[in-house]
Amino acid sequence: MSSSPKRYTITAALPYTNGPIHIGHLAGVYIPADIYSRYLREIERDVIFICGSDEHGVAIPIKAKKEGTSPKKIIDKYHKIIKDSFENFGISFDNYSRTSKKIHHETASEFFTLLNEQNKLIEKTSNQLYDIKENQFLADRYIIGECPICQNLESYGDQCEECGTSLSPTELINPKSTLSGSNPVLKKTKHWFLPLNDYENFIKEWILKSHKKDWKANVYGQVKSWVDNGLKPRAITRDLNWGIPVPIEKVKGKVLYVWFDAPIGYISSTKEWAKNNNKDWRPYWQDKETSLIHFIGKDNIVFHCIIFPSILKASKKYILPSNVPANEFLNLEGSKISTSKNWAVWLHEYLKDFKNKQDILRYVLTANAPETKDNDFTWKDFQARNNNELVAILGNFINRVTVLTHKYYNGKVPKIGLLSIIDNSTIKSLREYPLIIGEKIENFKFRDGIQEVMNLARLGNKYLADEEPWKIIKTNPDRVKTIINIAIQISCCLNVVCKPFLPFTSKKIEKILNTENKSLKWNQIKKTFPFIEENHKINSSELLFEKIEDSEIEIQLKKLKK
Repeated sequence: MSSSPKRYTITAALPYTNGPIHIGHLAGVYIPADIYSRYLREIERDVIFICGSDEHGVAIPIKAKKEGTSPKKIIDKYHKIIKDSFENFGISFDNYSRTSKKIHHETASEFFTLLNEQNKLIEKTSNQLYDIKENQFLADRYIIGECPICQNLESYGDQCEECGTSLSPTELINPKSTLSGSNPVLKKTKHWFLPLNDYENFIKEWILKSHKKDWKANVYGQVKSWVDNGLKPRAITRDLNWGIPVPIEKVKGKVLYVWFDAPIGYISSTKEWAKNNNKDWRPYWQDKETSLIHFIGKDNIVFHCIIFPSILKASKKYILPSNVPANEFLNLEGSKISTSKNWAVWLHEYLKDFKNKQDILRYVLTANAPETKDNDFTWKDFQARNNNELVAILGNFINRVTVLTHKYYNGKVPKIGLLSIIDNSTIKSLREYPLIIGEKIENFKFRDGIQEVMNLARLGNKYLADEEPWKIIKTNPDRVKTIINIAIQISCCLNVVCKPFLPFTSKKIEKILNTENKSLKWNQIKKTFPFIEENHKINSSELLFEKIEDSEIEIQLKKLKK
């Protein structure tokens, strides 16, 4: 990073508690955010990684109605599934909160009150869609109709999930109420609006002029498209009973719009973290020397690059994001992931079916991440990447080094001797990898980063294959000592650079190398060599990865077909 910020606040999009986490969420948001946060900790930066469950919005009561239960029971059920899944998968949040907590209700209400008292909001009476049969106004997700852009017949009132266009309910062609199936009528109602048009010049200066080169093209392009069409006032309240009540006396039956309150959840989660750890939360959100990074999917770009920054700007107290590295979508077996059609690979089910194999999924979703375009996950590719890359390259190298060290030297690191041209070239390459991988992570190129980790394992395998220590152990024992020592140093480097990407594997390598107490750090391996001294005792080999059989993949494919 060109100029190092004093601290980092990393946020990952708050998942809706209307269903579990699937691989699309992981590939788009949570794995990249986790890699980045783990790396920053490895290079000893002050970092907090913040998230929480988004428990408001229309999706929750819709789900409750479908399941014949209350919204409270829905959020409690899915919050637990989501939180447990993240923990078991190794997503290293510093705080995982929920927007139903008192601290969040207070924080979101304070924001609304502050903006309202400073006349930053507009009160406006407008026509909204109303369901006569159900006797209620219809929030965005209670309406479906034909998208005016792509003609998708099942577009929601706030966004078309087919083409990604943000909409307002009255733009839909032939709208219908999802509550009764009837055609809604227009009825007057009062709401509070954020006048985004007042912030158009600010967005132009901040993003379109300042971040053309360092922000991702998809993010920049979507923001430009919105600004080019002209920003308009956007309602930040809704006619609903589920959510944070509008904090104005005598106002009933209205709540803060979920896209006003949800991003504020990052701040309330930080406050909760600070309270639990006896820290001050304000530097992480109000100090200009802090770098704020939002990890999101492309469907959240507008909210994190236009609406939320306008709210932060209006408050006059908060920093703006340094970057918003949004990813594209991940498809599944050639079709779009759909929670309603159960066309998904659910994280909590994966963790049951593939016990202690978190890093295989982390690897596959990183190596195939939708960083610049939509990508496709297939179970056959999952199997091939595990068997041909994790097992055959990374696992194979660590196993060979360990077995040879125990066979020739009873597990003790042998003394390094005279270095050949190949040795010097290998060591030079080895020492460059932490710099190369670090740079990839810092530039949000996680696919390239994991590829370089695998290239380091390839370097190790090639070195052993070229030098063939097993052929010269009797004729040139000193040479073999040098070869094995260098191979062990490569293993140490792999252990460190694996940590952000494959944390469970890194711990296994650390255990094999018996370096748990040495705590080799990223910055150390850039400066020092060797990483492990001679006579250090390493432990016996254990398999890092096992082959995945066809039968295991068939089970998953059958599950999808059901």
